[in-house]
Amino acid sequence: MLTGAIIIVAAIVFFARLQVLPWQRTTDEAGQGATPGAVQPGKISAPLIPTAFPTFTPTPTPVPGPVKKNSATAPTVSAIGAVAIDEASGSVLYDKNSRLRRAPASVTKIITAIVAVQRGNVGDVVEVKYDPSELVDSTLMGVDNRDRVTLEDLLFGLMLPSGNDAALAIASHIAGSERAFVDLMNGKMKELRLEDSHFVNPHGLDANGHYTTAYDLAMVSRYAMQNPFFRQLAAAKTRTVNRWRAGEKQSYEIYNLNRLLSIYPGADGIKIGFTENALRTIVGSATRDGHRVYAALLGSTDLWTDTPRILDYVFDNFAWPSKSRE
Repeated sequence: MLTGAIIIVAAIVFFARLQVLPWQRTTDEAGQGATPGAVQPGKISAPLIPTAFPTFTPTPTPVPGPVKKNSATAPTVSAIGAVAIDEASGSVLYDKNSRLRRAPASVTKIITAIVAVQRGNVGDVVEVKYDPSELVDSTLMGVDNRDRVTLEDLLFGLMLPSGNDAALAIASHIAGSERAFVDLMNGKMKELRLEDSHFVNPHGLDANGHYTTAYDLAMVSRYAMQNPFFRQLAAAKTRTVNRWRAGEKQSYEIYNLNRLLSIYPGADGIKIGFTENALRTIVGSATRDGHRVYAALLGSTDLWTDTPRILDYVFDNFAWPSKSRE
């Protein structure tokens, strides 16, 4: 009898373990989170299940990268550090001091956006909180303390007009404080094994210990662009955003400062930056014949010549392997 009871209990435990309880579900099983949409002011949405971003780690069958098809010389650019990377394979197709640590300016916001999209619910209504003294000589989205704005609109305000006010509001909302949010940013880079980056703020204004490399920026951008909502942020040229101020809804247009979207065929992202110390910075992306390439430049003095020159060099002089037919 005792032996039979033990067998029955063991069977119950075994089959119970086969059941996936709601709080035990993986992200894929539970879904990717709410689709951005209209939100009523004052209503706070349910917490979002973190978005599953793929981690780019070696696989048993790596994707073959493009091959240089001629002896063309790599172009000269003004940027102090630069790299071009193939999206599919992660192959480096152009390199100039790509591992040199430099101040990134507002391309920092690529990491800010990744962390926010992954950890937040874009439908949340955020009460804006930040210290205006941090934002001297800043690019702004145009939100003030106690304004109410959806996280979705804050993210567009972060990426298009490069709003430092949006960066601080996002950090406070996601992590409770700027410092805690920055820890998440640095944690994300370590998770991706990008070891030559360290951030001390979510907006990119110059600060001691705030640095990255062209290579790290290109690779973290490659990671982020696998997410459909992030791709919308990277490619949008304009956006109508809403803020609720003293109970009144106010709508206005914001515009993307990334001129690459307008001047380069196939451009679809991502972010630019500038400070006097960092000079001009960019992670640009463009897609041609189904192949996306990332160009990251730090310390440029001629961004709109440098970036197209690197992208042209890659698209004109490399051949991608044909996809095998099944």
